[in-house]
Amino acid sequence: MTPASSVGSARLGIQTGPSGSLSRRRLLGLGITAGIGVTVAGGLAGCSTAFAPKQGVSGQTGKVLKSQIDLPQPFSIALPLPAVLTPDGIQDGKTRYTLTQREADVEIVPGFATTIWGYDGTFPGPTIEARRGEPIVVRVSNELAVPTSTHLHGGVVAPESDGYPTDLLVPTRFKGRVDAAMLAMHKRAQVQGQQDGSSAHQHPTDAPAEPDPKIWTLHRVAKDYHYACDQAASTLWYHDHRMDFSAPQVWKGLVGSFLIRDAEEEALNLPTADQELLLVICDRSFDADGQFAYPALDPTLTELSGVQDDYMDGVLGDVILVNGVPWPVAKVSNTRHRLRLLNASNARQYDLTLSVNGESVPISQIGSDAGLLARPQRLDSVPMSPAERFDVVVDFGTFPVGTEVVLENTLATGDSGKVMKFIIDEAKDDRSELPDVLVKDFEQLRRQDAQKTRLFDFRMTAERMWVINGEAFDPSAAGTRVERDTVELWRLTSDFNHPVHLHLGHFQVLTRDGREPAPADAGWKDTVNVTPYGVTEVLVKFTKFEGRYMLHCHNLEHEDMAMMANVDVV
Repeated sequence: MTPASSVGSARLGIQTGPSGSLSRRRLLGLGITAGIGVTVAGGLAGCSTAFAPKQGVSGQTGKVLKSQIDLPQPFSIALPLPAVLTPDGIQDGKTRYTLTQREADVEIVPGFATTIWGYDGTFPGPTIEARRGEPIVVRVSNELAVPTSTHLHGGVVAPESDGYPTDLLVPTRFKGRVDAAMLAMHKRAQVQGQQDGSSAHQHPTDAPAEPDPKIWTLHRVAKDYHYACDQAASTLWYHDHRMDFSAPQVWKGLVGSFLIRDAEEEALNLPTADQELLLVICDRSFDADGQFAYPALDPTLTELSGVQDDYMDGVLGDVILVNGVPWPVAKVSNTRHRLRLLNASNARQYDLTLSVNGESVPISQIGSDAGLLARPQRLDSVPMSPAERFDVVVDFGTFPVGTEVVLENTLATGDSGKVMKFIIDEAKDDRSELPDVLVKDFEQLRRQDAQKTRLFDFRMTAERMWVINGEAFDPSAAGTRVERDTVELWRLTSDFNHPVHLHLGHFQVLTRDGREPAPADAGWKDTVNVTPYGVTEVLVKFTKFEGRYMLHCHNLEHEDMAMMANVDVV
């Protein structure tokens, strides 16, 4: 495996002409014409959808890591709900919270104590509930043995609180160099460059004595993250974002949910209290001792980053967890329920369906990554790539008490295709509503709003490197410069499934493969799955803050192996 963490200078965000044209020579130089039609004028033509049986949905990218223990029967363990984090108090007009990253032994599979890395020692971490327009401060301390960086995924936050991968909280227990993995990758890339004569892979042979302060920002003991919470009510989440090691550290448990609420949403009378369920869905595998199994090249996560060659496409667990429990069961009333769905998996894709005795149960989507839709829409299934969130309402009131409703993933078979079960065990009055209109003045972006058009291609190179526009991530490289409060059209192309995530900026999906977007693409988003050999157009808008942010693939194995790029908002 030869992916580098920092190779060459980033030349990203390729800007095309007013018509979106791009020369065939430039496409060939990027190596992205395979599987993508190119017109004589240079525009992107229709792409093959042979890999995608349903628009916006494809099979898995990655390999299953098989567990080595006997696993519980699905639907035999009760669904827990993550605790809501209690504030410490108010200081300088801001509500303050404290989170401590630490190890803990928890029972995930009955009979085994699994050591997790968790926020406050829980997996998933506690849910933070904030209100729109009321800024908060979260002090994160690190009692682990490795550095961390906490990213509020979907948050509109200042760059110093965004969780940039080289902005690290370094614990006193850590004895290595924070840039050791990057330097090791540099050396391997240099060897590769000497072998193939590629000047793009040349790097200095002598490593600096200390990490470059222009690249690395180091905090000791604790760091305060400031969140403005000046955005629409939505389901966000927070997770580790350490350079080169996000995948194994998230796998070990560094994830949690973050809800923003506001008066406009509350006035809609949507299901709430015990009729609102937060469901953090992810996959994991277990070794013979009941510990999380992960194919890291360096299990200590201190020197060499990356995974064994067989798993560089992505690591798929064979145990589906919801709120940290394998295949749980939830007892619910015969009322409407709001399900806040989060795909917290490293690489696994889901296409979720609800059924009773094999008969489909209607699902009403009310929200996407960044907030409510303009109005509810019916979905037959919920396609979720890593990091996506779907806010849906399910009416259990159409079934008698005793009915069992199963949530399944049609992109997997056997137990990996099962997610959880709902049992309707109580009859009660339902005073919630599903209104016809959710957001009266929903801002719908249009193609003519775009002031610039750019192409971002996500691809594996012949040298087995995950890159964007032919370049591996270099934290010191100049980023794509975008102007705050303007709209741009970005064309995203790929070779595999690449769930593309954008920090700070939110976007709306304009087209898929030259056609209308899939119904599940609706609303404001921060993550979208670009299917194999697909072309996805999005209209992007950055607001409120300026500084350095990121664009990357949220298949975490791809991200750790350099599939990231800088974005500078000016």
